Amino acid sequence: MNSYQLSVCAEMVFLDLPFVERVKRIHALGFGVEIWGWAGKDIDALAATGARFTSMTGYLSGNLTDDDDIRQLLQSAEASLAIAERLRCPALNLHGTGLDDKGLPVKPVEVVTGAMWLKAVETLRQLARMGERAGRIFTLENLNLPVDHPGTPFALAADTLALVSAVNSPALKMNLDLYHAQIGEGNLIELIRKSQKHIGEIQVADVPGRKEPGTGEINYKAVARALREIDYHGTVALEGWASDDSAAALEAFREAFTQ
Repeated sequence: MNSYQLSVCAEMVFLDLPFVERVKRIHALGFGVEIWGWAGKDIDALAATGARFTSMTGYLSGNLTDDDDIRQLLQSAEASLAIAERLRCPALNLHGTGLDDKGLPVKPVEVVTGAMWLKAVETLRQLARMGERAGRIFTLENLNLPVDHPGTPFALAADTLALVSAVNSPALKMNLDLYHAQIGEGNLIELIRKSQKHIGEIQVADVPGRKEPGTGEINYKAVARALREIDYHGTVALEGWASDDSAAALEAFREAFTQ
C-alpha cells in the first residue's frame, strides 16, 4: 500500500468541461483535487462537490522581497486562508515571486541579492505564523527557469529548501515539483532524500512536454519507490497536461505511483 495520497490539478485536465465539472470528474475517479488561483471561481459550488481539496494557490498578488508587494502578498494570503477554510483545503501554495497568467514573473529578477534572501526569509516567517494560527500550511514551490518561468527568483529546489530550512516552521514546507526540478537540477531521487523532512507536497509531470508519467524521460516508478523508502505520507499531485485522453492520463499517473 502507498503511504501517500494521489491528487490531480483541475486546471490542466478535462479541459472540455466547465471547471466545477472537472473537479467532480477528478473526485469521482478517486483522486484529491488541486486548484490554482481562487479569484473568479465559484467557491460554494466547489465546496458542494464533496471533493477532497489538497492544495490551492495561497496568494493573489505580491512577492517576498519588496515592501509594497509584501503587504499585498500577506493581505491576499489572509484572504486565501479564509477560502481554504471554506474548501477544507490544508495547503496553500507560494512561488518565489508573483506570476502573471502566463506563468512569468510580474517583476523579473536577474540577480538575487543577499538582502533579498533575508527579506524573503522574514516574509516567509510571517506567512508561517499565519498558517500556524489558521491550522494550515504554506508550501513554497520550485520552478524551472529555462522553459516555463524565466526571471523567477528563488526558483531552484535548492533555493526553496534553503528558505524553508531557514524558517524552520511546521507551517512552511516545500512543494517539490519534480517536473521543474528535472529541468532545473535533475538528480531527483537524491533531491527527495535530501529534502525529505521539509517536503509538504510532491508535484509531478514528465519531461519534456509537462504531461503524464510515461510520456517522457523521468522514471516515475523509481521515484515512487524512493517516496515509499522515505515513508513519505503527503500528497503526490499530477500537475501536467494530458497527452491525449484525460482519463487515460490519470490512470497512467495512478499506475506509476501505485505499488
